[in-house]
Amino acid sequence: MAVAINQHHGFKPFSRSQRCKLQSFSHLDQTILELNRATLSHHSFKQKQKLQQQQQHTHLLESEEADIIHRSFSTPCLPLTTLSSGEDLPSSSHPRIEIVRGTGAPVHALVVEVAIAMASGLHPKPLPNGLGGAYLFCNPISGKNIAVAKPVDEEPLALNNPKDLGSQLPGQPGLKTSIRIGEAATRELAAYLLDHGSFAAVPPTALVKFSHASFFANDAPKLASLQRFIGHAFDAGELGPSLYSVSSVHQIGILDIRLLNLDRHAGNMLVMNHGFVPGVAAHLVPIDHGFCLPEWLDDPYFEWLHWPQASTPFSNSELDYISKLDPFKDAQILRSELPLLRESSIRVLVVCTIFLKHAAAAGLCLTDIGLLMTREFCGGKETPSELETICSQVKASVPLDVPNNNNEEEEGSSCEISGISFGDMRKGEWESFLEIFDKVLCGVFGNKQV
Repeated sequence: MAVAINQHHGFKPFSRSQRCKLQSFSHLDQTILELNRATLSHHSFKQKQKLQQQQQHTHLLESEEADIIHRSFSTPCLPLTTLSSGEDLPSSSHPRIEIVRGTGAPVHALVVEVAIAMASGLHPKPLPNGLGGAYLFCNPISGKNIAVAKPVDEEPLALNNPKDLGSQLPGQPGLKTSIRIGEAATRELAAYLLDHGSFAAVPPTALVKFSHASFFANDAPKLASLQRFIGHAFDAGELGPSLYSVSSVHQIGILDIRLLNLDRHAGNMLVMNHGFVPGVAAHLVPIDHGFCLPEWLDDPYFEWLHWPQASTPFSNSELDYISKLDPFKDAQILRSELPLLRESSIRVLVVCTIFLKHAAAAGLCLTDIGLLMTREFCGGKETPSELETICSQVKASVPLDVPNNNNEEEEGSSCEISGISFGDMRKGEWESFLEIFDKVLCGVFGNKQV
């Protein structure tokens, strides 16, 4: 879905009825129609008269509106703003937002709200925190924060990073060498897609393209991640971990293990607005997933690893959620929705999910599982994690395919690998690895196949 926005002098704020409709996504269809009518009001008086005459033809107008509604939800790249004659408005200098990847009602609602903010003339506000470029969009009426956008070309070490942190081309090793420059935004969306049923409460996220928006290095359209802003009182680093609910820590931890999150620090777990009522635990919301799904088994960072909640056994509902996870279905979702995400990263998801399912079924808690996935430092040296050791042994035992089979090693895999990678395995080798891996885990954890 694309929203083209026309800006002229004499812009009038939205009416009270429009504001009420915009506050409820249940009226999103009508909201888009109202947005179209509002943008038409920016044209000349003659165009307004012409529009009024056309509105007298009630049946024809209703037919046209129904067609606009249908196309706005079925065609991802449709401009919603049109002239009364039916011609698209010139888009050479008008702010525009277009969904590149991402579907669903929450994503569409988010993009419409950002489009309205851009139409009002409000510019995105640069955020000082973090190592990459990030911009905050606000509601033009209430002033409340709507969304955070992170342009791909402004990631840490990227070409247009606004914080003087390198100027390298996309595809080069990033701050985490197992995640390349320019590929963090894809992982932001991947985390949202894999958070089934909003189990961990990852905010609605999309990949979008901005044109003529007020970003740093703004001479070309910007590909960016766009995520719903979550109102919060603190981040997890500002309060003691004893205040947080066991369930929210478990839900975030389960997600982090599946995605092998390399950067789950306290600053990217938000403490929801909480009145600090005695005996009532605060809920956490996870954000910033650009450093998950590495290309190989890298060393994760789990802030929650030694929190008391992580040592509490999983609840029955959490064990049920884990048992129903399907790593192969998840892999297919990523291949379908995010074709640019490398196969090596998708295979890391599969391995970590299988590992989680076996460990949880054997009665291990979050702390136990996290420690098995984390490397140790001893005597100034880094030793492989238990998961890496198991995968290394299994991979060494996999019989190699005959040379004339199709080699499925990924193109562009020029990064120096510093861990166990699965991207160099042919299809047959990968299938053999998974079969042996599953049997080895059954022996390690003493349980049946999961």
